[in-house]
Amino acid sequence: MTPSEIRLEAASRPVCLFVTLTLATLIASAVYLFQGANGNLAFILAFRLPTLLGLLLTAAAIGVSTLLFQTLSGNRILTPSLMGFDSLYILIQTSVVFFLGSSHYVALPASAKFLAELSIMTVLALALFSTLLKRGQADFSRLLLTGIIVGVLFRSLSGFMARVLSPNDYAVIQSASFARFGNIDESLLGYAGIAVAVSLWLTWRLRRKLDVMALGRDLAIGLGVDHDKGAFQILALTAILVATATALVGPVVFLGLLISSLVYSLAPDHRHATLIPLTILTGTLVLLGGQLVLERLLNMQITISIVIELLGGLLFLYLLLMKRP
Repeated sequence: MTPSEIRLEAASRPVCLFVTLTLATLIASAVYLFQGANGNLAFILAFRLPTLLGLLLTAAAIGVSTLLFQTLSGNRILTPSLMGFDSLYILIQTSVVFFLGSSHYVALPASAKFLAELSIMTVLALALFSTLLKRGQADFSRLLLTGIIVGVLFRSLSGFMARVLSPNDYAVIQSASFARFGNIDESLLGYAGIAVAVSLWLTWRLRRKLDVMALGRDLAIGLGVDHDKGAFQILALTAILVATATALVGPVVFLGLLISSLVYSLAPDHRHATLIPLTILTGTLVLLGGQLVLERLLNMQITISIVIELLGGLLFLYLLLMKRP
């Protein structure tokens, strides 16, 4: 085989992979929307289409944020959700119910609640992640320890307030503590869509810089990249994406790890021009495929978030114990 034929074959592999995943995503979306729709189609789509859009936004936000975080950290086990986002989200819900009561909590406008949660989680995440910029890669252990400690603090505060709540108020907190893939508020999709679309567009513009930063701080600086500025941009986009997905559907810890592991095993190369769209397509297939199997084939009442946490936790232990990051 000549060198030109080798280059042509290498260039065609990502295209074939993208086409295959795109077709699979379109087929799965069509099945989810129209399978079993024997009644009023407009009425059925009014329920199924918002869920489909929510799954797409969540998969894109969680998957790309994990890709960005792993690129910056140089570690394929770590995810931004391990930095205390879930604990902070639950603390926000518990605090609102604790101070206002469940009746006022339920009566809060969904859009105002979503924007407030998004703002709080983004600001606090940037305050936490900014510690990474002080000493570069050598300070990453401090970031991890800080995230773990802050997460424990948030969980402790949530548990303290939950213990003095009435059973009805506590039931409201419990319902908000799990991801809601099948019950997404369609009034929030516009806000979430704007936040995710802008973040993905900015991420795509940084794709070449991400390739250089994946080589490490020293090599990136040697190649002329302002690493500290790039790290802040990456962390800001990561914080916005994770906060948006968490405020939209609830806490999901291991979804990003599942998506990133599949992407790295499928990707023909590790250029971010390949990884970013591959992450979006793979994440959508994971969520949508899981929702289809549980909802249409198995007729199970269990939510997909529980399955994701189980599989993701097992995958995390496997990667931690059996493979190098």
